[in-house]
Amino acid sequence: MRCIAVDDEPLALDLLEDNISKVPFLTLVKRCKNAFEAHEVLMKEQVDLIFLDVQMPGISGIQFLQTVKAPPMVIFITAYEHFALEGFNLDVVDYLLKPVSFERFLKAANKAHELFNLKNQPPAAVSVAEYLFVNAEYNLVKVNIRDIVYIEGLKDYIKIFLVNVSRPIITRMSLKSIDEKLPGDKFIRVHKSFIVSIDKMVSIRKGKISIGNVQVPISEHYKENLHRFIDPKNLI
Repeated sequence: MRCIAVDDEPLALDLLEDNISKVPFLTLVKRCKNAFEAHEVLMKEQVDLIFLDVQMPGISGIQFLQTVKAPPMVIFITAYEHFALEGFNLDVVDYLLKPVSFERFLKAANKAHELFNLKNQPPAAVSVAEYLFVNAEYNLVKVNIRDIVYIEGLKDYIKIFLVNVSRPIITRMSLKSIDEKLPGDKFIRVHKSFIVSIDKMVSIRKGKISIGNVQVPISEHYKENLHRFIDPKNLI
């Protein structure tokens, strides 16, 4: 984590710098003697954590923090215990009382590191459903998504045509509803009444898609959908 140390006392800054150097996941970007210097650093550098003294001449640490839009994480350091409440109200990571032992400093740094990792962890992978269940003839029928060839909408019903199955599954559902449940990189709506599997498409000719022996129409309204899936690099 990239951090800055802000304190008007040189000895206090020396101690902070020494403590920061002992923590492998901390990198000191700048030492700052006051809030003005700290503000300049924040304008120019990426900073993840501020070790901030509360009592400083001119602008206090609390006043400074209140002026920063979207501030990084902050650990207050002060000789005065009564500032703890303000620190709590400003949502600081921790509150250290001088003189600060390295053990207490490390505990606060670890707390900030945990929060940092939590905020920056990659989003969990979204699991893609491999099947869905539909109501058909008073049964819940399992439909493997990879087996769907195309779907036809008929007002309040849809027909789901599957690989190697002669009869479609008919269920009461709108085409829009089933479209929202299908993976967008595998299926495409080409007509107000048709959704097709991209993998099952054989050819496109004169406004129609060939899927086996079936010709599925392409409407003007959905042509743009189809163009998004035709990579110019694959055209010969």
